[in-house]
Amino acid sequence: MDWPHDPDGDEGSEGRRKYGHAVLVKTVDEDEFPLAIPAYLDEYGDYPVRIDADRVVSVAEIFEGVDATEIDDIQSYHQIVGDAMRANGQWGLDRDAA
Repeated sequence: MDWPHDPDGDEGSEGRRKYGHAVLVKTVDEDEFPLAIPAYLDEYGDYPVRIDADRVVSVAEIFEGVDATEIDDIQSYHQIVGDAMRANGQWGLDRDAA
């Protein structure tokens, strides 16, 4: 895929040191909340997020299936993103199996 920036560069996984949530959280600041999801996806939807050593997906792919149109705060952002990643098979850990 032709990404807007290198998935493993400074805007991405920082040389494969950051994955999933750690990459996504770089796209938001606490003062941007409440966050309108459609506007967020317009700006960042095509950004790459390294999920694991073998997989890179777009922000839009992570948000597939998210019904909310607005996120109230950073904590809710993390919860929604985590739930979406689990639902889409993009989360490496199974919290119920731990």
